[in-house]
Amino acid sequence: MAVERQDSAVRAYVGVTDGDWFRFLAARPHLAEVNFWRPAGSRAFRALSPGEPFFFKTHHPHNRVVGGGFFSGFAQLRVSEAWDLFQEGNGVSDLAGMRRIIGRYRPAPIPASEDPLIGCVLIRDTVFFPAEEPTGPPPDFASNIVQGKGYVVANETPFGYFQVLISRLLGAPLEVDFSEPWHRPGPVFGDPRLTPNRLGQQSFKAVVLDAYGRRCAITGDRIQPVLQAAHIRPLPAGGEHRLDNGMLLRSDVHTLFDHGYLGIDPKHRLMVSPRLRTEFGNGEQFYARAGTAITVPTATRDRPHREFLEWHLDEVYKAA
Repeated sequence: MAVERQDSAVRAYVGVTDGDWFRFLAARPHLAEVNFWRPAGSRAFRALSPGEPFFFKTHHPHNRVVGGGFFSGFAQLRVSEAWDLFQEGNGVSDLAGMRRIIGRYRPAPIPASEDPLIGCVLIRDTVFFPAEEPTGPPPDFASNIVQGKGYVVANETPFGYFQVLISRLLGAPLEVDFSEPWHRPGPVFGDPRLTPNRLGQQSFKAVVLDAYGRRCAITGDRIQPVLQAAHIRPLPAGGEHRLDNGMLLRSDVHTLFDHGYLGIDPKHRLMVSPRLRTEFGNGEQFYARAGTAITVPTATRDRPHREFLEWHLDEVYKAA
C-alpha cells in the first residue's frame, strides 16, 4: 500500500538480495516486474513512494549492486497470491520452490495446510547490470546491514553515486536537480518511467487487493476468485496503474461500473443509474445501497481520487 510521507525529496533504497534470486531474474530479462519478497509479512516497507528507485545489492563477499528498478508499492500477500500475480517474477520457477525457500527463513518449514502472508516489495521496469559491470555499494553501506538502507538522493554525499545508478537503469545520462519536489502531477524529468505513483500492472492488482482488505468496495464480498482490481479511469482513456485510480470490485460490479450503470461520487458514495432498472428491470441490491459510502483504504492518499471519479461521472456514468 502507498505510504504518506512528509517530505518531497527523491529517495532511493539499496536492498540486500539473495544471489539465487537475482541470478534467476537476470537470466529472464523479459520479466520487467518483480517481487522483492520478505519472508515475514507483518512489517510494511515505508522507505520509498511509488516511482522512486530501488537497487539490488548482493551479500558479502560479492557485495555489489547488480541491478534495480522503480518501486511500485508494498503489499502483504499470501504466498499463493504472490505466485498467482508474479509467477517467475518472484525469482523462483514454481510455487513449491517458493514455499520451500521461504520456509528456510522461518523457524520451521511451511506446513502443507498453511498459506502464510509475506511482505512484497514490488519493483517495475527492472534492469540487471552486465556481470562484468557491477557497481560497489554506497560508501556508507555497512557490512552488517541485513535488509537494506534508504537514502535522500539530493544529499551531497550520495548524489553523484545515485545519478550514475539511475542513469544505468534508464540507459541514458541523467542530468536533473533531485532537490526539486518529486510528488507532483505528470511525467517527471521527461521520462515516463520516472512518473510518481505509477505502478506496474501486476503490482496494481496486488496493492489494490491489499489496500481494500480483500473485500469488494461496494458489496463487501470476500470471495477472492471473483474480485478484480478495477480502474476508475481506464488505460485506453488516459488512466494509469495507480492505487488512487483503482478499486477492488466483484466481477459483475466491475462490469456495471465500466458500463456506467454504477458510479462513485467525490465523497465516495455509491450512485446507481436509473437505466439499470429501466433497461433490465433489475438491480434492487444496488438501489438499496445508493447514497451509502463505499469501503475505501485507510490512508487518504490511497483512496479513489476526486479527479478520476469526476471523469467517470462525466464520461461513463449513465445519469439518465
